[in-house]
Amino acid sequence: MKKRVIIIVLDGVGVGALPDADRFNDENSSTLPHVATHTKNFSLPNLQKLGLGNIVEISGVSKNLQNTAAYGKMREVSPGKDSVTGHWEIAGLNVETEFQFFPNGFPKKMIEKFIELTGVPGVILNKAYSGTDAIRDFGEEHLKTKKLIIYTSADSVFQIAAHEKIYPKEELYRICEIARHKLFNPGQTIGRVIARPFLGTNKENFKRTTNRKDYAVSPPRDTILDILKTNSYGVTCVGKIEDLFNFKGMTKSFHSHSNEEGIDKTIEFLRTAEDGLIFTNLVDFDSLWGHRNDVAGFAKGLIYFDTKLPEIISSLSDDDILILTADHGCDPTFPGTDHTREYIPLIVYGKNCSSKNLGIRNSFADIAATIADYFSVEKPELGVSFLKEILKEN
Repeated sequence: MKKRVIIIVLDGVGVGALPDADRFNDENSSTLPHVATHTKNFSLPNLQKLGLGNIVEISGVSKNLQNTAAYGKMREVSPGKDSVTGHWEIAGLNVETEFQFFPNGFPKKMIEKFIELTGVPGVILNKAYSGTDAIRDFGEEHLKTKKLIIYTSADSVFQIAAHEKIYPKEELYRICEIARHKLFNPGQTIGRVIARPFLGTNKENFKRTTNRKDYAVSPPRDTILDILKTNSYGVTCVGKIEDLFNFKGMTKSFHSHSNEEGIDKTIEFLRTAEDGLIFTNLVDFDSLWGHRNDVAGFAKGLIYFDTKLPEIISSLSDDDILILTADHGCDPTFPGTDHTREYIPLIVYGKNCSSKNLGIRNSFADIAATIADYFSVEKPELGVSFLKEILKEN
């Protein structure tokens, strides 16, 4: 029989502010409950069956005393609230070093070095800014001058937006590689350099394309991905997992361009992959709806995932364990457009798994420790396994 663990990260779907959220000005953030409260006739019947409503109060999602999965929520011990930190902690890393942030824009000398290294005619913007607003507000100037639109956010990111007719994606990728490998000095740890190509003729119709590409730093130490790969297990990744781990520890990856494609590819791999880990990120919750304060889109995305959940579950083998979780919050009802420092949900389902309350876990890395326990391999540096709590007695 196939023995696998499947992690599906609903990117940005937090379930309430962490105790230290005030350090990030994120008090009272609560992504999933707030989306539900602001949506008429909201319901997630399949997630409700698993026990989602038992984790936190969610309008339209009832508590279910007959739930079919283990459930709980997880706090983050790492000091950030970004995707890289969240995923690395899920994979068992204690992310002690904070990435560098540039809330007031990148230093003049850094921008001058960037222009010199890449040979571009200049840059526009250079401050923390919404990505969609950046191309709307500065796209026309970019078309006229060919200057690149540079911006950051509350994340540790150096984002480069360019029109695909001015800078074909291969050229934009070349520029991003230069920025990733040559721009930052020793001791400057930027989480990601991100290519943000777009199309359109004016601010009324500028639109990002699906050719986004992330250039992340590699995890500094081995994660559960590396440990499984070293032990000859498959590590199949879907979505932006390859970007977040810089391909480290993977045996196969597929870079999906939407939640729908990511879900379909996950189901395909469920039908074909052998023993090991399938690790999927569904990024649209974060990139399309959370950061854009699009509550309606966020709700539709959750409802769509819920409709696909039975097909995912029906594709599981007898010894598979399915873990549904998130990596941080991204509350679309909250002021601003940044990530929010929140608990993440934990739902664990399998034919051999019991339905019980796992409580509040002290680290996202409990997922990695549980996976290590299940495959009887070396445990990562952080995390406490909950495997014995969820497996049914024989």
